[in-house]
Amino acid sequence: MIDHKIDFIAAVRGRLIVSVQADAGDPLDDPHILTAMAQAVVRGGAAAIRACQPANIAAIRAAVGVPLIGLSKKEYRDSSVYITPTLADALAVAATGCAVIALDATLRPRPGGETLGTIVAGLRQATSALLMADVATVQEGAAALELGFEIISSTLSGYTAESSGSDPCQPDYELVAALVREAGGRAAVIAEGRIWHPEEAQRLLALGAHAVVVGTAITRPGAITRRFIEMMQPR
Repeated sequence: MIDHKIDFIAAVRGRLIVSVQADAGDPLDDPHILTAMAQAVVRGGAAAIRACQPANIAAIRAAVGVPLIGLSKKEYRDSSVYITPTLADALAVAATGCAVIALDATLRPRPGGETLGTIVAGLRQATSALLMADVATVQEGAAALELGFEIISSTLSGYTAESSGSDPCQPDYELVAALVREAGGRAAVIAEGRIWHPEEAQRLLALGAHAVVVGTAITRPGAITRRFIEMMQPR
């Protein structure tokens, strides 16, 4: 199986990564269902899978032959950080053997007073997995580069107070282009967030994105259905 560093970066260059996730309580929130969905998108040509929660990551990893980006989602009372918030959460993801661990790399306070630097240091000692920084601003991308993240992603654009002005109806092209300039080849910039059409993915690659992650538009039928219904309403 393709795994880690050079192999992962090469495997996804210029290609589509599919996020296969379901919210807690969603009818699709079951490792067997998510694994079947992952197998289906791999058959369709997905170069990698982005998966959430250790049980789902492990099940999908055992069933597909492409690398996985793993993360966890967990709420804490003392922090708004939601994607792999703590070192303990990150280590649980690392234990699945995924090629990449995705973390919220915004500048927001983390649970229990942990810092992103401490979490990165702990992961470097425990795993050889690549680290992916989910950011919302160029400043956060620059900070992640200083911490040595191999991958920077635009995942959190529009989900933080600092990025609330981004267009909710289209990808954050400006952020992706700025991250590419900031990275300067030191890290792979992956575009993610609000990508609904192949033409948008193509444009993001033209801006310098190393790869593109699409989730909702492919793997969330509830959200796709709501989008159709909203678009069908009289204007």
